[in-house]
Amino acid sequence: MFSQTVVALIAVLPFAAQVMAADCARSYTIQEGDICDSISAAQNVSTYQLAAVNTDKIDATCSNLNPGDTLCLGYPGEDCTTTYVVQPDDSCDAVQAAHGMNSTILLANNPQLDEACSNLYIGEVLCVAPTVQAPAAPSGAVLHGASIPATATAAAVEAAPTDDIDDEDLPWCEDL
Repeated sequence: MFSQTVVALIAVLPFAAQVMAADCARSYTIQEGDICDSISAAQNVSTYQLAAVNTDKIDATCSNLNPGDTLCLGYPGEDCTTTYVVQPDDSCDAVQAAHGMNSTILLANNPQLDEACSNLYIGEVLCVAPTVQAPAAPSGAVLHGASIPATATAAAVEAAPTDDIDDEDLPWCEDL
């Protein structure tokens, strides 16, 4: 009985692997010396997307890549291939302007960025598609790129909004 179960399990494993592989729109085999951002830049996949679809293979610091392992680059319908590599002095405003997009789309496609865009770093690969294409992060996952990696350099920091408007001149503020 035990041997029949083992044989049945061995027969099912290749089928299960095919089903899981079918869910991946593109894949990449890790090479010696790869880091998440180099893979992302070369394969046109955002840093966030690479981490979100590979939570089982990429840790929060992207320090556990194993040459020979295969990574999924995106899922059908959630595969942003329109990317931009952050350069020195870039800001979210500059990226948005250069790609004709608004902050809502930029942040939806790159949810690792905080609202102030203070964790944008040089070499990070962003999804700059005009529509939301990023996959949702698995619940409870700590993804690479959620903060500036220790070895990365921050890009330009967004200027904080100034509060030089006199609230008394605004009629709805007087009622507060």
